[in-house]
Amino acid sequence: MTLLSVNLNAVAQLRNRRNLPWPSVTGIARVVLDAGASGITVHPRPDERHIRRTDVFDLSALLRAEYPEAEFNIEGYPSEDFLALIEDVDPQQVTLVPDDPAQATSDHGWDFAGKGNFLTSVVQRLKRSDRRISLFCDPDAGAAGIAAAKATGADRVELFTGPYGACHDDPEQARQELAVLAETCKAALAAGLGVNAGHDLTLDNLPAFQAAVPGVAEVSIGHGITADALVMGFAEAVAAYRKALADR
Repeated sequence: MTLLSVNLNAVAQLRNRRNLPWPSVTGIARVVLDAGASGITVHPRPDERHIRRTDVFDLSALLRAEYPEAEFNIEGYPSEDFLALIEDVDPQQVTLVPDDPAQATSDHGWDFAGKGNFLTSVVQRLKRSDRRISLFCDPDAGAAGIAAAKATGADRVELFTGPYGACHDDPEQARQELAVLAETCKAALAAGLGVNAGHDLTLDNLPAFQAAVPGVAEVSIGHGITADALVMGFAEAVAAYRKALADR
């Protein structure tokens, strides 16, 4: 079964609209973990426009004290500040993304060949026996890109599913995007890399993704599940996403 990690960036962004402590990021983390999510994902950005540095430490303390089996996945560009944060917090998974600090959200994967030496040095610094390193990966990375990703020493790649998610009103383009994702996933698995996925996955497009792209270990979902939670509540949304993931 593909595991579900809930990204809490949107919850933090809503909280940050007011100088108030609600909605509580740790409180929602409890709700989704109690509902069966396997972990929590955050992407702390330098401007703290959603997840704050304090949130990262608060969530780490919560998971260690109350949910020791849950996974903490921290995403970010490997600046020195980010690397120091990882070393302080010690999460189970780190997902490295090539974002510019000004980007609204992640929108492309790494140039594995061009940034290979840089990524190798970062992976070597962060990798431990009890921590996996995942690299954000374009859907069309192909066999050559996957080979370069593998050479960095990373444990997994995370497939960027944004182009697929953008095809919500174009079924034929969605099928084409799924075929591209499937090929890259197949190449990653053949190379010995685990595969995660994330970006604009929803209850509507998850079933087709699951059917077309087998072997994905974990999905990280934030915007879609938060949108659904506004209607059905977070616990019910987690249950619905877990069912969609379990149906394959």
